[in-house]
Amino acid sequence: MRIRSIAVAFLMLAAPALAWADPTGTFQVKGINPDNGQQYGGTVKVVRNGETYNVTWNIGGQEYVGTGLGAKFIGDRFQMGPASPDDTALSVGYISGNSFGMAMYFLQPDGTWQGVWTYAGSNKASAENWLPR
Repeated sequence: MRIRSIAVAFLMLAAPALAWADPTGTFQVKGINPDNGQQYGGTVKVVRNGETYNVTWNIGGQEYVGTGLGAKFIGDRFQMGPASPDDTALSVGYISGNSFGMAMYFLQPDGTWQGVWTYAGSNKASAENWLPR
């Protein structure tokens, strides 16, 4: 009986995060520029496109375009595969002018996506958070 109560309590706590699992939509972006430490903000739109994601940021009037792959926990393992509404992680490669970069984002219990990113040739990484709109 005690194990059943613990399982029910876990499911009740996990249910809100599961409801937010789909990484598609438009989010408010808040991040930190790794070169100067200044904060920036804008929006990001994530659209499922077959087995991948189209990711488009608009920051300071400039557009950045990326392609993402999803992943999720299945049991006690992290599984990567085709884009799915159940994805709780995204890996994104993006273009910035004549350069490129990469980022990873993970769904948080409050429904936000917490990420880290870098760009070609950099020796720094920085934080970026997506807040549902």
